[in-house]
This record gives sequence, structure tokens and C-alpha cells, in this order.
Amino acid sequence: MAIKFQYNKTYLQQLNRELKVRENALPTLIAKESALRVEVAKAKEQVHALEGDIKKRLKGLADSDRLWVEMTDGLVKVGEVDVTVKKIAGVKTPILEKVAFDMPRYSLVTEAAWIPEGVEILQRLAELKITLALAKKKVTILEYARKKTTQKVNLYEKVQIPEYKEAVRKIKRFMEDEDNLAKSSQKILKVKIAAEAA
Repeated sequence: MAIKFQYNKTYLQQLNRELKVRENALPTLIAKESALRVEVAKAKEQVHALEGDIKKRLKGLADSDRLWVEMTDGLVKVGEVDVTVKKIAGVKTPILEKVAFDMPRYSLVTEAAWIPEGVEILQRLAELKITLALAKKKVTILEYARKKTTQKVNLYEKVQIPEYKEAVRKIKRFMEDEDNLAKSSQKILKVKIAAEAA
């Protein structure tokens, strides 16, 4: 990306302003990038912890799989999922507030005695899986934001700031050369005028 400019004071001032904006924004972008890097690591740890918790719970339930056959279909249905948004380093991420379940009525007399506890176990598993899905989405969102921020840091640091500095340097040199030529021609003109007058 080559910066287009003209060799005059107006472009020099404009380039200086744009350079200053980028130089002032760079530390903020670097801080945001490092904050997002930390948050991505935390979010990945949360995903791994949730996956481990779900596996552990499912492994504990595997021994009692014959009991789950007795459970009536549709006894546990996810009703409403409340998700809020939390900003992390300026990036909106989903946070699970609560999960509401639609519970049909069932008879404690006709159903097995362990059914209420089974319903609680299924509700907890469903809530964990929803939390896991949101945690994975959060990781995806944060990684994308971190990637974009890293690209912007690299763009400013390695491309735009050096190009703006080079353009400013070229304009200043051109204007200095022009000024020196004007002064030289004035001196030559004065010498000629003085020679003609003498």
C-alpha cells in the first residue's frame, strides 16, 4: 500500500496528523491484543473444564443406563435460555444467565422413585451442554477479535507507520531542497544585480 501524497505543506500536515493518530492508537491496540490473548486462554480453559465435567458426569451415569429406559420421553425439555452480553476488551461475548425448563406434570405414585433425581441430573447435564456451547462460541468470537487486532497492530507497526514516516521525510527533503534552490537563485540574482550596477 503506497501512500499517495503531493510535495506541499498541506499534505505534510495531513500526513503528520494521520501518523500521530496511528502512533497514538498503537499502544491501545497492543494492550487490547494482549488482553484478548489472555481472555482466549481463559475461555479455552473453561471449555476444557466443562467438557471434562460433562464426560465425568456421563461416565458416572453409564452404570445406571438400564434405569434411564424407565424415564418418560419429553420429561425434561429446555424452555427458555437467558443469555446476556458481556464486553471483554471491547468485544461482545455471550454469558449464560439461566436456563428454564418446561416440566410436564408426572405422578410420583406411578413413576419410579428415582425419577425426580433423574430429572435434576438431566437438567444439570442440559445446562452444562448449553454452557459449553456458549463457551465455545465465546472462544470463537474472542479468537476472531484477537486475530483482527493482531492484523491491525501488524498493519500499523510494520506497514503504515513506516510508510507515513517515509512520506513525511520525502516531503520535508523536497521542501528543504526547494527552499535551498530558491535561496541560491536569490543570491545569484543579487550578485548579478550588484555586478550590473557596478
